[in-house]
Amino acid sequence: QVQLVESGGGLVQAGESLRLSCAASGSIFSRDVMGWYRQAPGRQRDMVASITSDGGTNYADSVKGRFTISRDNAKNTVYLQMNSLKPDDTAVYYCNLRRSYSYIVAYWGQGTQVTVSS
Repeated sequence: QVQLVESGGGLVQAGESLRLSCAASGSIFSRDVMGWYRQAPGRQRDMVASITSDGGTNYADSVKGRFTISRDNAKNTVYLQMNSLKPDDTAVYYCNLRRSYSYIVAYWGQGTQVTVSS
């Protein structure tokens, strides 16, 4: 079983920065992909960024150049540095761990609210 606990959300003004953290506990495997998703009111949950244990990253087009995902494998923690925040970035941000077998198992954190005022 895996538990994910996010922290670091809050209220900021447009142009400011925030750093989200997600600590994973339980059985973490080196092949697990960790990442961040977000969900704004009335919208679907979308991928923001993901990272493999060897540092391979993937970003949504809307955040490329502004957000940076990183991972500390020794601490089983993933971070999301968010710069130049925009009101459109307002959403609940969820930490995700994806484990592949012949099928995919996904674990989710409880979410942390990020609000960007204009």
